[in-house]
This record gives sequence, C-alpha cells and structure tokens, in this order.
Amino acid sequence: MKLKLTNQNWLVLLLLFFSQIIMAQNVVKGKIIDGTTGDVLVGATVVIKGTTTGAQTDFDGLFEFKTDQSYPIAVSISFVGFETLDYQVLDAKPISVKLGEQSLTIDVVEIKGQRISDKQKASPLSVESMDKLAIKQAASLSFYESMGTLKGVDMTTASIGFTIINTRGFNSTSPVRSLQIIDGVDNQSPGLNFSLGNFLGSSELDVLKADLIVGASSAYYGPNAFNGVISLETKNPFYQRGLAGQIKTGERNLLEGSFRYADAFKNKSGNDWMAFKLNGFYLKAYDWVADNFTQVYDTDFGTNNLGGYDKVNRYGDEYNVTFDYSELSEKQPWNYPGLGAFFRKGYKEEDIVDYNTKNIKANAAVHFRLNPSLQQESPELILSSSFGSGTTVYQGDNRFSLKGILFFQNRLELRKRDKYFIRAFATNEDAGESYDPYYTSLLLQERAKESVKWGPDYENFWRNNIAPRTRRLDYPQPTVVVENGQPRIVYDYNASRSWETKYRDSLAVWHQLAQNYANTQNTQTPFYEPGTSRFTQIFDEIRLKKSSKRDINSGTRFYDKSALYHVHGEYKFTPKWTDVLTVGANARQYRPNSEGTIFYDTAGTKITNSEIGFYGGIEKSFNEKKWRFSATMRMDKNQNFDWLMSPAASIVWQPNKNNFLRLSFSSAIRNPTLSDQYLYLNVGRAILSGNLKGSDSLYTVEGFRDYLNSYDKKFLTQNRFVVPGVQPEKVKSMELGYRTTLFEKVYMDASYYYSFYNDFLGYRIGVTADIDPTNGFPRNVQAFRYAANSLNQVTTQGFSIGFNYYFKKYYSLAGNYSWNKLNTKIDDPIIPAFNTPEHKYNIGISGRDVEIGKLKNFGFNINYKWIQGFLFEGSPQFTGSVPTYDLVDGQINYSIPKVNLTFKLGASNVLNKKQFQTYGGPRIGRMAYFSILYDFVKKI
Repeated sequence: MKLKLTNQNWLVLLLLFFSQIIMAQNVVKGKIIDGTTGDVLVGATVVIKGTTTGAQTDFDGLFEFKTDQSYPIAVSISFVGFETLDYQVLDAKPISVKLGEQSLTIDVVEIKGQRISDKQKASPLSVESMDKLAIKQAASLSFYESMGTLKGVDMTTASIGFTIINTRGFNSTSPVRSLQIIDGVDNQSPGLNFSLGNFLGSSELDVLKADLIVGASSAYYGPNAFNGVISLETKNPFYQRGLAGQIKTGERNLLEGSFRYADAFKNKSGNDWMAFKLNGFYLKAYDWVADNFTQVYDTDFGTNNLGGYDKVNRYGDEYNVTFDYSELSEKQPWNYPGLGAFFRKGYKEEDIVDYNTKNIKANAAVHFRLNPSLQQESPELILSSSFGSGTTVYQGDNRFSLKGILFFQNRLELRKRDKYFIRAFATNEDAGESYDPYYTSLLLQERAKESVKWGPDYENFWRNNIAPRTRRLDYPQPTVVVENGQPRIVYDYNASRSWETKYRDSLAVWHQLAQNYANTQNTQTPFYEPGTSRFTQIFDEIRLKKSSKRDINSGTRFYDKSALYHVHGEYKFTPKWTDVLTVGANARQYRPNSEGTIFYDTAGTKITNSEIGFYGGIEKSFNEKKWRFSATMRMDKNQNFDWLMSPAASIVWQPNKNNFLRLSFSSAIRNPTLSDQYLYLNVGRAILSGNLKGSDSLYTVEGFRDYLNSYDKKFLTQNRFVVPGVQPEKVKSMELGYRTTLFEKVYMDASYYYSFYNDFLGYRIGVTADIDPTNGFPRNVQAFRYAANSLNQVTTQGFSIGFNYYFKKYYSLAGNYSWNKLNTKIDDPIIPAFNTPEHKYNIGISGRDVEIGKLKNFGFNINYKWIQGFLFEGSPQFTGSVPTYDLVDGQINYSIPKVNLTFKLGASNVLNKKQFQTYGGPRIGRMAYFSILYDFVKKI
C-alpha cells in the first residue's frame, strides 16, 4: 500500500514539526560577576541544586543550559575563592549575579577553579586556549609569541615584527595553510592571502582570549582553515569597561606603548544601550640582523673556494654557470691556473634592509543594543574600524622589506549571541615603499656592470695578469711528446694541485685583485659600496621605482593596493528533536591591484576573484549528554574551480563528569591563492608565475644544462614537459582524543591524528628558450617557477599530550609534548616541505597572588621549550638545517591593586641562546623587557 501525501497531509506534518520546535525546554542563562572588581568570572559553576545539571561560565562570564524543571528554579553558584550563593531563577530572563570573596583562605583547589571550560573539554576538535589572565601573565615579549608554548604549536620568528604560527606540519614562513580571525574577521593580507602574524592584528590590552583550533577545519571555518585556525576574540565594551595603558621598554631599543578605553551609556530605563572602545598601539625596535654567511645548502662551492661562494644572507653572489671554469681548470690547469669558479661580491642583507622595526595599530568600535531591556540577550549592532601600519622584514621566497605598509579593515555586524549573526567587512592594503632586497642587490650590481661583461673581464684579468705570475713561480707546465707520429700532452696534475695548495694564500689575494678589476674597469659606474653617497642615491632610485619593467632599468618596489570584501551570515536553530541546527553562507571577492609589480594586471588588465560557500551542521546529545554527536557539511565554489565539499563529523563520549573521549573526522580545502593563480614576479634568476591555465614548452633545468654542454637536441626533446593548471588542494584527517581530570587538580588532554593530503600545491621549475635552427644557439632564455599540483598522495600522523596541574590555590604546573611525522617518502619536488620538528616539548610553572614575607600580589611565569632540529625547505636560497635548540622565557610581576598598577620584568630567551627558527632568518637572541600596566576596570 502506497502512502499518498496530499496538501492537507503536508500541512499536518509541518504543524507537527513546528510544534515540536516551539515546545522548548526551560532555559537558565545569565552572567556571573566579581562583586568587588566588577570583572566577569570565567569558569564559575552554575548547577540546579540537588542535581548535576548546569554549566560553567565562558570567557565573557556567560552561561546557559536547558532543563525540564519549571520555574522558579533553585541554582547554586560557586567559584573558587568566592562564597557559594543560592539563587532563585524566576523566569527565562537572563540573570546577573555578583559573587563575594570568601573571608577564609582555601588551601584545597578544586578543578572547577581552573580556566578550562566545559565547552572546551567537550569540543570535538583539538583546541588550545589562552584566556585574558594567561595573556596578562605571558612570559614572552608578547602574548602572540607565548602561543608557541601551547600543545602542538610550531612558532617561527623571522623578524621582530613577523612571527608565524603553524600546526601539524608543512610549516612555512608564508602561512597560507593557517587561517587567522579576529572576532570572526579574516585577518589576511588581501594580496598575500595570509596573515602577517599579529603585526596587523590586535593590541594585547584588547584581547580577551586566543583559541588555536588544531588540524583541518574547513567544514567549520571555510577554505584555508587547512592545518589550523588562530581565533582571537577582543573585549566587548559592554562587559569590559575602563581605562588601561601599558608602556614597555627593553633590549634592542624596544619601546612599546598601548592604551584601551571603553565605556557604556544607559537609556532612561537604566539599561545599557550603547558602548564603545578605543585602542592604540605603538612599537619600535631594532630587528635581529640576518648574518648567516655560510654557503647555501646543497651548493657545490663553500668557504674553501678561493673565488667565493653563494652565502645565505648575501645577495647577488649566486652561482653563474658562465663564471665556472672549474672543469677547464681541472682539464687544462696550465691555461687557467687556480681560477676555478668565481662569484660576484653581492651585498649583505644588513646593507639593503631597514631593520628599524615600527608598528602602529589602532581600533575604534561602537556597539548598540537594539533591545536594551534584554541586556546581553539583546541583538547587537557593531561598527568597527581598524588600522595597522609599520616597517618590518617578511620572509617568503626571498627576504622582503615591508616598509610603510598600510592596512585598513572595516566591519559591520548584527548579531545575537549564540543565535545568529550577519557580518560584512572590507580589508584594504597599501604596500607603501615595500621592496625586494634580493632583486635590489642584483640590480645594484647590474647597474654598475652587467654580468655578461663582468665575467669575461674577471677571466681576462686572470689569464693576462695572474697566469704569468704563476709561471714565474714555477707553476707546472705541460710537455708534448710524440708517440707513433702523434703529439700527446703530458702533464703532472698532482704537481699542479700541490702547487695550488702551497700558494693558496697568494691565490686568494689574486682572486681579490681579479674581482676588484672586474668591479671597476671598463665601466662608467664601478661597484656601489654601501655607506657611500653614490650607493645611497642608486639604492633609493631602485627601491622606490615600481617593479614594472623586466630589465636592468627596473625598480624593485611593490605597488599593492589590493582589497578583500566579505559577507557572512549564520543562524542557529534549537528545535526539540536536536540540540542545535546551524546553517550559514558566505561570499567574498578579492580585488588585487599591483599595476604589474606582483600580478599580471598590466596594461589596464583588472583581476577579480570571487568565492561563495554554504554550510549546515547539527549537534545532538544523548543519554543525559554523555554522548554528543555533531556533523557538518560545507560546499565552496571559487570562480575558477569546481564546487568542493568539506564534510566533518564527531562523537564525544563523557562516561562521567571528568572524562571526555572524542573521535572525529574532518576535512579541508585550500583554494589556490592569488599568487598561485595570477602571480608574475621577476626576482632576478627566475620569474615566479601563477598557473591558472597551465603552461607548456618547458625544459627541465637539468636537461637544458645538458644541452648547453653538448648542443645535442635529444636533451631538449627528452626533457620537455607540461604543467597543468593549478587546482585546490585537499586534506582528510582522523583524530582520536581524550580529556580527563585527575585528583581534582590535574587536567590532561591527549590526541592522535592521521591525515591524507591530495593535490598539494607547490612549484615546478622550467626553462623557456628559442633555439636557433641554424646553429642551435639558445636565445631569450628565461627560467620560470610555476605553481603546480602534485599527483602523489601524502600521509602524516602525530600525537600530542598536555597537562595542567593546579595547586596551592594560584599555582600551576604545565607541560606538553608533540610528535609529528611525515609518513610518505616521495621524491617529488612539488610536495611542500614538512618543515616541522619531529619532537618538541614545553614545561612551565606559574603563580599569581604570591606572598613573599609581608609582601603580597607577586606573580611569575617560567617556561622551558625544546625543539628538535629539522630541515627547513623554502626557496633554493633559504633551504637548510635548523639545529636543535632550547630556550627559557620568564617573567615576574608585582601588582598594587589599590592604584591598578602592575610592574613586570621578563625576557624571551632569558639565557640568550641565539638560534635560528627559520633558515635564512636571523639568529634570535634574548629580548629582555620591563613594563608598567595601568588597568582600571570600571564596575558594571
């Protein structure tokens, strides 16, 4: 028998469905406040008396839970160090309760006093957090740097102004596989497509908490949440009011100042209806100098080569095949005695980079409650505007000098907490006077004398001036003997090598003479020596001229006035048949504008790139919330690529109050960046190119070299290849995790993951050339580096465990260990480097409100970090080993509550163990500092 559904049947079903949605349980919600300071209490416990039904307050002091009990509902509210309060909830309106401090000191610390919420414990993902107290007590120079102490986090410092966070492998100084959001707003640079750390982020005084969601998270956060999400939440002026100011000074001419002011206004009914906040931040310091003058990794010539070698942080001294006479010096040493391979002088990075780091950040926001009588449950309208500017060194394929970069971000949002939001924002940037120091070095040398002239002059000087000297010093000469009527050269090669060893010091001097001659002779513009007025003049001319021409007269300044526009909406339903049903959608558009200095938007060509996405998710708990199930499905579409799906699902089992076991499946996609699609950037030795439509007629570098040595065309036909157009990369990950509380004092979190990566986005290097059909001579030779996908699947796995031990009321001992492993061993140059230590760990101890004799209100925080060495693979110039290193961060502080002052003395890398965190970057040493914080919290 078939069931036929008429219109009336459908109407009945719909009424039944919506009646189930309307029939909701009673809700208990509100906010818990410190009755003395007016500050919100994080982690306070609210439970129905005589039951275990309840919740803990979040980072805004808010809580909410459902119950079948009818009003009035008797609840018990408790927080360590405060009196337990019994309270009657009369109806569904939010309550606001102030707790008073206990007069009796508590020696036994219960786990409910820790700053880890139930929501975090029950999360299906690995989440690491820093709340405002942890931010205030950070041992490092900044809270952002202190995030490197969290479990599973890789922290890389490329300069004082550029610190990068990454998780679970494939680390990069261009963190395109991590997403950073501030109050839900993507903090990426519109042109670069990744965040510049906190250089253009939020002031420490305004950060309420920092969450790090580890692993593939596209289903929850959209594309680019590939390996993790850094989520910063700033303080809401309705809840965190008052005036705060901080000044900090320290080593390397550090000077930092910041302030925050926030307040709210009441309407005639006595309800808060509008609040505002103002933030300002300024920093200046002298950056670490990148002065690694060892030979570039995996190159043939090093310090023993008298003609020089390619140094890591000297640019313009790179290997040139036309300067290499080493093979001829081996075969015909009497013609080229001791010449070998020689290199141009180049320029030290410190000669051409501005190390005077500056950073300015400002923010203003106005919040309106559209229905003030509902207090925190009122819909809220937010208008926010942020500005960032500064000068620092950014490391990507090269080391880049970001000089006077400007960053603007404006946001308009309508939201109701835990119900819905619609958010729109626009991000605009201006690269200012930013330039490429590496390419600048090449042009400085070429302007003085082109390499096609410099190399022959060096070689001619050697043959005409040095070779005769060697003969006068009895350099072994060949003899000719006749055998069977044929002449044959007889030569004692061992004798020549012995001679060169004996006169090594003289050869070194002669190479210097040859270089000086090549730098100064047969040119109207000798080598530009740093520190001279003529150097400064030509240097400024090159770095200030836009990099629009692809010749010797080009400049190296980036013109970048790109923009990003984004709108995002979400709504959460709470039908009776499930806990939460979430639906959302977003759309964004990139508008790159580089006038041909970065992208191929030349001759009036305009580039736009658009994306849209839709998602839906469900959360359901069973068996008195002992089982929690969630599933999410997301669909995304970039205008140049097909629709992509990002599913995720998880189940969390809570067998008792203190234990959480979770199993999750997650996935992520990463659309090719604007650079992967549209880049066209000349960096001297090669042109870095996007690859949206594919490229052909390319020769491998090795095959082309073989052709130059033989002029045999078989090396061209056998080594020709095609690079298909780029496609999005994808990852799927399985994770098993366990969180528990032991002995009411120890919180532990452990997790294991296994991930599968496909269509990795990397690069293919090839050469284009026109071959003369008559003589086979190559013309218009150009090396390209094209964005490309790998055809191989890669798997990784890892394990991490962390613990927090709370004792003696305000003391905490913390530690964590992480293991990450690249399983797949594939010799594929496209696959991005793993760039991650296999083993690392942190151990830290902290205390607050410590008494020393009769003195009170002391605090401290000490952290020890150990990182195993690993191979960092970046561009050819910046690939090499990062040795194992360890460091200690520490701080002590003293507070005077009556005048709202806190004095803090601390240092990052206290023992000044200088070490590389990224190859090609500087050795990072100690940064000691002293700060004074004034923090007046206005009572609500």
